[in-house]
Amino acid sequence: MERKVKVLFVCHGNICRSPMAQYVFTQLADKAGVLDQFEIDSAATSTEEIGNPVYPPARRMLAMHGITKMDHRARQMTMQDYRYYDVIRVMDMHNVYNARRMTGGDPEGKICMLLDREVSDPWYTDDFASCYEDILEGCENLLEELL
Repeated sequence: MERKVKVLFVCHGNICRSPMAQYVFTQLADKAGVLDQFEIDSAATSTEEIGNPVYPPARRMLAMHGITKMDHRARQMTMQDYRYYDVIRVMDMHNVYNARRMTGGDPEGKICMLLDREVSDPWYTDDFASCYEDILEGCENLLEELL
């Protein structure tokens, strides 16, 4: 059996951007017939939303794109996550900084942005459509990179 590539998506609260990326990447990998090659999850850099489900507007945006099964509950990233996951993609520079701080400076160089620009936080912008499009672009690029 081949080793799975373990991918972790990270944002501030783990109720909007990172679970959206988790589910979008899962959908893309499934459609490409390579889902069995990946283990995919998401986490937060903060503790603010721990235990909460995907934020309702994010859930609605995912449902508009055929993603309806979401059993996600927000959790905070840990050092064990850092050791376990091969690839860690973060939504903005503030959370790159926090994730690196939480992992002793990212000694293995696993943490980087999902895109070459920040994915705006729809919690503040209320623009879930643009957020979805950015996440889709980042996830498509990542899947291509990992295959």
